[in-house]
Amino acid sequence: MSVNQDYERSIREAEPMIEPDDPDSALPSPRLGADSLIWKFYGDSRGILGFQRLAGTENCIEQLGQAVLDHSVIFDDFLGRAKRTGPPVMKTVYSTEPQKWGRTVRDFHRDIKGTISDGSRYHALNPELFYWAHATFVDQVLYITDTFIRRLSYAEKVQIFEESKVWYDLYGVSSRSQPQTYEEFVEYWDDMLDRFVPHKTVVYATGYIRQGLPRPKKIPAPVWKIVSAPLNAFLRTVIVGTLPQQMRDVCGLKWDAKREKNFQRFAAVMRTLNPVFNRLPIKWLYVPWAYQAWREIGVDPRPLYNKPAA
Repeated sequence: MSVNQDYERSIREAEPMIEPDDPDSALPSPRLGADSLIWKFYGDSRGILGFQRLAGTENCIEQLGQAVLDHSVIFDDFLGRAKRTGPPVMKTVYSTEPQKWGRTVRDFHRDIKGTISDGSRYHALNPELFYWAHATFVDQVLYITDTFIRRLSYAEKVQIFEESKVWYDLYGVSSRSQPQTYEEFVEYWDDMLDRFVPHKTVVYATGYIRQGLPRPKKIPAPVWKIVSAPLNAFLRTVIVGTLPQQMRDVCGLKWDAKREKNFQRFAAVMRTLNPVFNRLPIKWLYVPWAYQAWREIGVDPRPLYNKPAA
């Protein structure tokens, strides 16, 4: 039985399913902490290498790509949108009020709804759509850590997935579509990859890879041609290397055995350098919200969970 057998029907219900908040409950809100692998790895600055994997896989599902097209200013103000949406998600993990920030993220999406190309409706708080967005963050922790930081053991992958359930609970959206085991999550992920479509949002957002980085107005064209060559080579090898093949296919991004070999070499070098990275100041190693959280609890994360997977 597929973990996604009712996906097509359920996502087209397009109804928000919000869990009731109980302010009088004596139970403490769930939260993650310094003993979790998500705290250790999610806010690591090396996560920037997976920015296109995270944003792109989200928007390869038509309903989410359409929601961004209908309701976001991503095409007009990409950096501004990132600054507005990134911190609340980070604070859902790293703040002392994770449920407050999780609900804030959820409430951003209350009015995000519309229709897709076949005329069926979508709603951002429909559990199938909202969980998919969350799943791309879970994948980011798993993929970036295992690829660029250090290899994860099977037990650690299971732990990260189990911690991701606590993370998802903080949003207050129905978990009906959430896989229950790590194995189910892998099956769910693979199934979703096969549902990718070349939506305008993701095709447009990856244009800088196909066409090359746009030239800043203040830099002369001959200078930019020289400067941009290694940058574009990096994008087309390392950034495209992080993407699932299904995303490369729908976005028209070229890939071959030579680039795969070069990508794997780069990833291996990054993992080899992990002991060096872990000697950097915490402020350099983590994004600001994670750095602040480690500082507030007085824990140095650099020695934590740094042994290679058994």
